[in-house]
Amino acid sequence: VLILYSIQHIAFQRVTERTLLTIGRAARPGQFWDVVALTAADAQQGSAYEQQLAEKLRRKELPLGVRYHVFVDPPGPKIGNGGSTLHVLQCLENLYGDKWTSFIVLLIHSGGYSQRLPSASALGKIFTALPFGNPVYQMLELKLAMYIDFPSHMKPGILITCSDDIELYSIGVTETITFDKPGFTALAHPSDLSIGTTHGVFVLDPSSFSGKGGLEYRSCRCFLHKPDIEKMRQCGAVCIRQNCSQLSSCGDHSDSEMDSECVYTDSIFYIDHNIAKLLLAFYKQIDTLCCEIDAYGDFLQALGPGATQDYTKNTSNVTKEESQLVEVRQKLYSLLKGTALNVIVLNNSKFYHIGTTQEYLFHFTSDSKLKFELDLLSVAFSIFSDKAETLDRSASIIQSILEPGCIVGPGSIIEYSRIGPEVSVGNNSIISGSYINLKVDIPSDCFLSSLSVKINDQVKYVSMVFSVQDNLKKNVKLLSDVHSLQFFGVSLLECLDLWDLKVSNQLFSSDNTNFGLWTARIFPVCSTLSESVRMSLKLLNSVQHKSAFKLSEFKLLSVEEMLTLKDVEDMLKFRKQIYEEICLQRQKEKSDL
Repeated sequence: VLILYSIQHIAFQRVTERTLLTIGRAARPGQFWDVVALTAADAQQGSAYEQQLAEKLRRKELPLGVRYHVFVDPPGPKIGNGGSTLHVLQCLENLYGDKWTSFIVLLIHSGGYSQRLPSASALGKIFTALPFGNPVYQMLELKLAMYIDFPSHMKPGILITCSDDIELYSIGVTETITFDKPGFTALAHPSDLSIGTTHGVFVLDPSSFSGKGGLEYRSCRCFLHKPDIEKMRQCGAVCIRQNCSQLSSCGDHSDSEMDSECVYTDSIFYIDHNIAKLLLAFYKQIDTLCCEIDAYGDFLQALGPGATQDYTKNTSNVTKEESQLVEVRQKLYSLLKGTALNVIVLNNSKFYHIGTTQEYLFHFTSDSKLKFELDLLSVAFSIFSDKAETLDRSASIIQSILEPGCIVGPGSIIEYSRIGPEVSVGNNSIISGSYINLKVDIPSDCFLSSLSVKINDQVKYVSMVFSVQDNLKKNVKLLSDVHSLQFFGVSLLECLDLWDLKVSNQLFSSDNTNFGLWTARIFPVCSTLSESVRMSLKLLNSVQHKSAFKLSEFKLLSVEEMLTLKDVEDMLKFRKQIYEEICLQRQKEKSDL
């Protein structure tokens, strides 16, 4: 196991070194992406992405000579990452005409509001900070580093990935991952069966598959989207693989379980330009797309000789079923039926998802394997005095300033924040974009994230606070069911009573059938960043100590409204101030030496 992780660690370090050589320099033709495209859910999110890209390019933190684009989903109903893919194809043709079909494109799906990791909601998951680099890497730079070898071994086409996953692999020195086959080509990673229930699973052709070596090019009979274990067995997706637990993203097993059952799960996939043009023609034929299409579930399930159209009517994995969905799926199936699904099996690989608070905390503080593979740091690009205290080194400090005397508990993450000397942060907490300069004990399992908002052309501040275990995606359709919502382990109804707030339609910012923590107007608007933190921590304290704290006297916003009113420029200004202060401190330390 250590040998494998060492190989992956060394391989990634070499990739990182090569990536660093491209940063701030013009990429050579044919050696890098012609286009790097980010998707955004709406115009506000798109503007936030464009501002951050512009700042990265200004600082020369990205390779130059690349066409970086942000493509915003069309207004109206949500169209999913599949609909976004189709829309991006249309945008590329509009911008470049026929020339776009000669491009090598990296398409990163980064729309959505990150309800399961709200610290990324305002500025985007693709700009999530990582605990390494000087200055710190964000997910965008990591994506460019992980895929740096791909463009030079890829025919013109589009590589499609998501903004919240990490794929690490090791292959032989003479082996190469090549995307040159017609149709679709996907990477596959050996995984535990339980992981397969929440991902896509490939049913590989057994005659072409050995399960040995680091890299295999194989054909796929069909693709299953989030299947149950019984379905995996029925379709022949389950493989017995030696040392699976050592070589893959399977869970930890005892020595007696080394010959483990595995399935091969999805991550990223490539389409050549013939397929891209076929999908674009399909998109043009649809007057208006009014349903959510999944690029994985609705594209890949139509592929391979074993594909059937049964999935087109299965809406069990759909967040919101629209009347158009089944019809669009059936048309896509007819369009893509018979198309090859080529699979690049990476037997020595690991797939990490960083899309929830729990995953973010685990992988960046407790997961020793990922820490080793990526060289993650406990303190990354921060001012962190020796007199500041941590209970152990599992905490992660990212581009932050911690004053002497503060305490950060094990398993907690502090990012883009200023923490005063009398602050104690409990275990397993996330503090993001905040300025805390009061004497306070922040409880364990706390999520605290501050946003700048603009109201009547004035900059104000709001801090959201939750438990890292709270479910912000859960909502109820009736006001009488609000009691079933939980805030820090306490019924929201009980919390509202402590806060002197009444249950009504006006308490929620969304329509009358979407009542949840995401839409609850419970966070006070304040004139300063530090004051917003103080008020939100008072709100939390009242719940934990069952003491009254009147919120009815404040102007209150929901998380949904905070994102609508967010002032990206002011939030980036706060980050820039921290960045510049850290740079000055480092220059001073160098001159002192």
